[in-house]
Amino acid sequence: MKGIPTRTIVFITGAFVSSSCWDNWKIYYEQNGYKTIAPSWPHKDASAEVLRNSHPNEKIASMRLSVLVDYYASVVKALPEKPILIGHSIGGLIVQLLLQQGLGALGVAIHSVPPQGIFTFKLSFLKAGWGPLGFFTSAKKTFLMSFEQWQYAFTNGMECDEQKDAYYKFAIPESKLIVRDTITKAARVNFENPHAPLLLTSGSADNTIPASLNYANYKKYGHSNSVTDYKEFEGRNHFVLGQSTWEIDAEYILKWIEKQSKYYEGK
Repeated sequence: MKGIPTRTIVFITGAFVSSSCWDNWKIYYEQNGYKTIAPSWPHKDASAEVLRNSHPNEKIASMRLSVLVDYYASVVKALPEKPILIGHSIGGLIVQLLLQQGLGALGVAIHSVPPQGIFTFKLSFLKAGWGPLGFFTSAKKTFLMSFEQWQYAFTNGMECDEQKDAYYKFAIPESKLIVRDTITKAARVNFENPHAPLLLTSGSADNTIPASLNYANYKKYGHSNSVTDYKEFEGRNHFVLGQSTWEIDAEYILKWIEKQSKYYEGK
């Protein structure tokens, strides 16, 4: 079964990267019968190079999670039918928050930043997150990862040339407030509420969002009586969307979506 031609997939980008990180994914799903959109975050509708050169960018720095969730909610509500939501990192968290509002026929959260209350003291998580949180620095200025920080937080395990190519194609400045909001009530999910089918995926090599966090996120839905599935991929880092293995992940997600077709047909 190919994708239902009228169904739209909304790709929701995470922090620190340009929305062009979805380009290959969009092509893949369009070839399988879906319409796709990957809206840029507010103030980020430009190339990664242009956005890096704008750092420090006050407009990007001012963004809050609640505003971003509302922005994507407006995108979803403007569509003729409930779309399939696929998000990465903070985009995965936004998928969870939108499903909580009943917005979305299905949801896929790829290496999702966990909702409020799910935490780990794993060293890699603390090391990768300390700089972006920007404690003791001005929240009026954006945070831009150095290449060394990018190597650890996103592209660990990849060849240096691949890491450099990824950095210059995708790395952009980010709001420290957005990152801080992920540990506040703005990121709260009521895990016991019914929700549309949700797939959470993780990567065994992800330093930024360790697989254990994604699994803890998944387990929180245990009493919701809704379809919630989990898949850990071996060797995936936080740059999972652009790793050489991306198409394997995209195919797995496609098959999962099509398994749920009876749920979302007619929704």
